[in-house]
This record gives sequence, structure tokens and C-alpha cells, in this order.
Amino acid sequence: MKAEELRGQTKDQLNDQLLDLRKEQFNLRFQRASGQLENTARVRQVRRDIARIKTVVSRMQADARAQA
Repeated sequence: MKAEELRGQTKDQLNDQLLDLRKEQFNLRFQRASGQLENTARVRQVRRDIARIKTVVSRMQADARAQA
């Protein structure tokens, strides 16, 4: 997931994606704790995607405040 792709989406779409990624992160943590996690790199990827989405959302809010 690239930041450019995220910038083209609405805030609602970004919040939906963020919710899905947090659910996935939760499931990955349980898989890791129980020893069932196969793709360990996915944990890092999900964490970074969450950060990307949060960054884009905060910049959208900052731009909205600047225009007001």
C-alpha cells in the first residue's frame, strides 16, 4: 500500500481500512502468541500500513484546518 493510493481515498474509506488493519493486527498478535504465525513479515507490514493511513488522515485534517 502506497501513500499516493491512500491520498486518493475519502476519509471514510481510510477509516474502514484502518479498522480492518487493526483487526488483522489483533489476529496476528494472537497467532504469534500461540505459535501459529507463518508470515512474520506481515506483522511489520500491517504496522507500517496503519502508520501510513494515520499520517494521511492527520494531514487531511491539517489541510482542512488550514483552509478554514
